[in-house]
Amino acid sequence: MKNSNQFIAFVVFIGLFIASCSTTKNLKEGQSLYVDGHVDIESDTISKEHKKALATHLEQVLMPKPNKTLFGWRYKLAFNNMAGDSVGKNFIRRQLKKMGEEPVLLSDVNREYNENLLRNRLENIGFFNAEVKSDTTIKDKEATIHYIATTNLIYKIKSVTFNVDSTIQLGRDILLSRDKSLLKVGKHYSLDDILNERDRIDNELKNIGYYYFSPDYILVEADSTIGDHKVNLYVTIKPETPVIAKSPSKINNIYIYPNYTDEGTGYQRAPRNAQLFDSSYYFIDPKNTFRKPVIANHIFFKKGDRYNRGAHNKTISHLVNLNSFKFVKNNFVDSKDVKNGLDVYYYLTPLPKKSIRLELLGKMASVYNGSELNVNWQLRNAFRGAELLSLNVFGGYETQTGGSVSLNSSYYRYGADLTLTFPRILSPFKINPSRRFIPKTYIKTGFEFLNRTRAYTLRSLKLDYGYIWQESEEKQHDLGLLEITYVQPSRISDEYKAQMDTVPTLKHAIEPQFTIGPNYNFTLSNMMNKNLKNTFYFKGNLDLSGNVLGLIKGANYNEGKTFKLFNAYFSQYIKASGDGRHYLKLSENSQLASRVSLGLSYSYGNSRALPYLKQYYVGGPNSIRAFAARAIGPGTLKPQNIGTNKFYADQTGDIKLEMSTEYRAKLAGFVHWAAFIDAGNVWLQNTDDEKPGAKFSKDFLTELAVGGGLGLRFDFTFLILRTDFAIPFRIPYLDKGERWVLKDIDLGSSRWRKDNLMFNLAIGYPF
Repeated sequence: MKNSNQFIAFVVFIGLFIASCSTTKNLKEGQSLYVDGHVDIESDTISKEHKKALATHLEQVLMPKPNKTLFGWRYKLAFNNMAGDSVGKNFIRRQLKKMGEEPVLLSDVNREYNENLLRNRLENIGFFNAEVKSDTTIKDKEATIHYIATTNLIYKIKSVTFNVDSTIQLGRDILLSRDKSLLKVGKHYSLDDILNERDRIDNELKNIGYYYFSPDYILVEADSTIGDHKVNLYVTIKPETPVIAKSPSKINNIYIYPNYTDEGTGYQRAPRNAQLFDSSYYFIDPKNTFRKPVIANHIFFKKGDRYNRGAHNKTISHLVNLNSFKFVKNNFVDSKDVKNGLDVYYYLTPLPKKSIRLELLGKMASVYNGSELNVNWQLRNAFRGAELLSLNVFGGYETQTGGSVSLNSSYYRYGADLTLTFPRILSPFKINPSRRFIPKTYIKTGFEFLNRTRAYTLRSLKLDYGYIWQESEEKQHDLGLLEITYVQPSRISDEYKAQMDTVPTLKHAIEPQFTIGPNYNFTLSNMMNKNLKNTFYFKGNLDLSGNVLGLIKGANYNEGKTFKLFNAYFSQYIKASGDGRHYLKLSENSQLASRVSLGLSYSYGNSRALPYLKQYYVGGPNSIRAFAARAIGPGTLKPQNIGTNKFYADQTGDIKLEMSTEYRAKLAGFVHWAAFIDAGNVWLQNTDDEKPGAKFSKDFLTELAVGGGLGLRFDFTFLILRTDFAIPFRIPYLDKGERWVLKDIDLGSSRWRKDNLMFNLAIGYPF
């Protein structure tokens, strides 16, 4: 009761404090605070939904903006008022003044200017006869201005005429693309469409050689005197267009400086020490820093080609994405040798040959704490072909600082990864998946040593060889031609061995593991386009292991024909998974995000189940948040608690289904909130007598774990800090008629909260 009274007193105090910070108390006699500018649309031809959207658009252009608010409180103005007019040397007053802002008064608003501004915006979208008037309302020294915009009828395009001279090349080239025009008969008149049409014509011309052309040379005249609220448009070329802009340009000499430093007076236009390569490229690289074919392969111009904006941009993009250059600059200069010719200069400033980065991370989860150290060393342009050699050495530990000490109370790990990346496809066959993006070949190898001090140690080795290439802005492929993973346990403690007989999952976790085979990932996403209302993300994976080996050996687990490689049974399986996400933009500050994740596998031949490191699991801060990580399933199997120390074995399976839906909205400033519901589980492919209820069956939907909750997100732009509070709605390992536990929710009970309320602290969104 005492704590409750203290909380109420605190809330009352905060309320009185905010009330005392009246944002109008410092105004002089006759002054009013400008608090809002509101636009109403009067029209018989516009739907209610479009009226609202148009009004919102118009309100955004009103000037000035009222003082900023937080939950309706003008906090910045309040800080300014608390600071007072004379801050002097008072530190607190100076800080309040910096955080605050001066009041925006009604006298600061020019209504006539805003009326003209709104009228102009309406004319730009076709409402040539729009009328705007305004009125002011003042209450308690707070002023609101209401703008009433009467749109009248919108003007539509009756005809579009290209008035260009078809006897000259420029005129003919413009007419070639008029079928792509954005100006269509019957559409509403729009200044944005006209500006975009000028850019479209310019882009078409740039791609066929008109380097010196500009959108400003295009004139679109509108004739609105024809009546019936129609307008005729005439597209023409301005007479003052320079002669050089009316003819296409050709590429002449191409000069490349792969080791450019912006020191001294720079380079001459035609350097004497240039070395000609492939009859088109002059390299100025006395130290032979880069191999010439490597750089030339990413230049999309050759001598004699017409200038092309696409080739221009693609070249710059490729050179930047080689990740070898700090700066990429280029100049196009009139050629003295060829009429309408361009000499091209590429100035490439390399990044430092070697670099090292140190990362120290702290980890905190429930009663577990630890840290991790990563040291990353990079060697750029390792073999003079823009290759990247990267060595990452890591080490970390985690220890239990609260609760009962258990088998997994602490561990430490260390290891290293070595990766060599080539900016091209290394293959005996000629493969060129896309010239628009740079494909990459990678070779990776790694070692890790994990020591759970009271349980076991694991040594693992990895070797990967494959390709990454981007088909388009929305599609990416990652083909691992060969992926090998080898895990070998040692030093298994007697205490851990004693528990393996009662909890078989513990034995599965320390089995020697060997996987070998290809791995393919496909990613499809349109999330780069921020203007879309519906965006999506999909990642699919196909993982194969031991398929050829199993056929060669004639492996058959059910018949006892299993085989080892390097003292470990090699895994034989087909594994497919997909992760699909959809984001529906509800407003500028809210969205509905949904995810479905599905994982399937089929183990055969040399295996009866997926190896432990490849199995699926659910639960945790990025999964089903009402349950701990890896604490659900498989199927209706209850979490396998070991002894009295609350050490739970990881619950994993061969099949996974996971679903989440989350409503996200902005509260104020950088603070956002979310309401979510998650569901999912994992299952085994085959029946396991030691794990009753774990096999996948037709009743899988009744075995889904379900949970939900609320959370806050703190968006600091460079970092998103997420907090989620979640509770279970359905628990799959309870009896069939008792799995829904909504009736048992009791937030007022400390015992219930301790057993059911799950708090998650994480970085970034869950999906």
